[in-house]
Amino acid sequence: MRQPRFYDSQPFSIDTTYTLGDDATQHIRVLRLKVGVTITLFNGEGGEFHATLSDVQKRSCSVHIDSFHETTNESPLHLHLGQVISRGDRMEFVIQKAVELGVNEITPLISERCGVKINVERMAKKQQQWQKIAIAACEQSGRNIVPVIHSTKQLNEWCATNSDAVKLTLHPRAKYSINTLPEQLNNIALLIGPEGGLSDQEIELTETLNFTETLLGPRVLRTETAALTAITALQCRFGDLA
Repeated sequence: MRQPRFYDSQPFSIDTTYTLGDDATQHIRVLRLKVGVTITLFNGEGGEFHATLSDVQKRSCSVHIDSFHETTNESPLHLHLGQVISRGDRMEFVIQKAVELGVNEITPLISERCGVKINVERMAKKQQQWQKIAIAACEQSGRNIVPVIHSTKQLNEWCATNSDAVKLTLHPRAKYSINTLPEQLNNIALLIGPEGGLSDQEIELTETLNFTETLLGPRVLRTETAALTAITALQCRFGDLA
């Protein structure tokens, strides 16, 4: 049986005992793990630690760090997803699955056809919630580097950044498909629009800022389906899913 994995941001050293943070403690309590159980910890700095539960209380858990393993399963493709915020739990779904598929950064975006009411305080809380979803996806998928969920930006602001990346957006009449992009890529910024698509002005903006329009297939996909399909295709072509 696979060892339970937990994220804790503090630095660990071998043969040392630590008190875990609240999130890891709560997770351990939910799983009803007992003293003596071996678990895996990662702190987002690479690699993972094997540890033994040395104390389990109602509000705190302690572990003894037994060993460190320099393991990596990060894709050679650095992928930054710019995702226009979608309604309901679709955004959470995209973040969870994008992290499982190896995305390195995610920026929630606001566009003309976003369809979500934006409140600064609410967005700050949402960002914290989305970051926790990313951490949980790392715990589940075996990733040791936690992707960054950036603060929400306006679409035009995000499009003007990522100058070092090749910028891609989806378009049903694009010249290239992901499998026919003309060069080997290792740093991509992928823009995914809202359910209603990008406005004419936003499409013109992406053209001005050197986005490459990319064909995903003959069918019209929902925004969350488009994001995950594109990420998978990019990881197959340039990453580690080949």
